Amino acid sequence: MAASLRLIGIDEPRDLSGKDALALYRALCRASGQRQDPCVLDTFMAATDFMAGAPAAPWWAYTARRKAAFGEF
Repeated sequence: MAASLRLIGIDEPRDLSGKDALALYRALCRASGQRQDPCVLDTFMAATDFMAGAPAAPWWAYTARRKAAFGEF
């Protein structure tokens, strides 16, 4: 995941502050030239929420939220 984040210009956790998880996901899809697993979006949601002050939570805690907000990928 760290390599994927670096690929889209996120080098340190603080770089996630104020970022949109879906925009990060789309940027990674473009940069890698392939559709990423939806769990990557869940992970980005968890990371951006944590950097915004939410308690730490595993990526799978975001799956239902992702599906509700963005539907199935």
